Amino acid sequence: MTEARLRTFTALADTGSVREAARRLYVTESAVSASVTALARELGVTLVQKEGRGLRLTPAGTVYAAYARQVLGLLEQGRAAARGAADPARGTLRLAAVTTAADQVLPELLAAFRARFPHVELALEVGPSRQVWGSLAAHKADLVLAGRPPAGSATTVLARRPNELVVVGSPALAEGFSLATTPWVMREPGSGVRATAETYLAERDATPPSLVLGSNGAVIAGAAAGLGVTLVSRDAIGTELATGRLVIVDAPGTPLDRPWHAVSGATPTPTTLLFVEHLLGAPGWTAPRA
Repeated sequence: MTEARLRTFTALADTGSVREAARRLYVTESAVSASVTALARELGVTLVQKEGRGLRLTPAGTVYAAYARQVLGLLEQGRAAARGAADPARGTLRLAAVTTAADQVLPELLAAFRARFPHVELALEVGPSRQVWGSLAAHKADLVLAGRPPAGSATTVLARRPNELVVVGSPALAEGFSLATTPWVMREPGSGVRATAETYLAERDATPPSLVLGSNGAVIAGAAAGLGVTLVSRDAIGTELATGRLVIVDAPGTPLDRPWHAVSGATPTPTTLLFVEHLLGAPGWTAPRA
């Protein structure tokens, strides 16, 4: 069993196509097929089967793919940790952040960090809450910037920063706001803010009409256009509040206190700790209480 075979198999699992896996890996289709066949022979189980013009994972393949992704992520993390241990300022840092943190919180932090440590190799993944926590669990990210980590996860909170979630809408909608009847615009499934909004409404037995939009930017634009009110981080709407396109709605129980968290796995890499030290020097960020 080799790292190359694991990478080939996960590429096939992700794409469902020998052709697309070969394209992703810059190898021939026959090389993909041979690698997956050899891996299946080594394991003694069938990993994929034909479905129409493509392939799908067998139950054994689905189970094994999850382990393969974790192994590959752990190998990458090990390489990053080794380089960082030799010299943290020349190591690798794989960040994952939810959309609002990536758009509003990280840019200045990353620019200042890059100026101080120009030889650190930086990578940033941006996605909904479910995706970034999944990347941390699979060892594909060294540090996540998001809300509170999932309960029961093997994580280490290294820093926090205040973050308020507020209900906002266009001035016209805000003036006649009703928790029961005013429409809401919601984030996509997997978003932590969407889950918080759904819990907020359920706790108040409110079932207003809702419209799901595909990104944080779309939700903010939709709210400003009058499609509905929405729950959003105050960090994300400074310009809209300043120009009057959005106003804060006097919704019961708001604002909600949902701090940003900088979270690593159980053993942060030296370069991760170097970034967290930089983070703790920025306004608002504090180390967690013992």
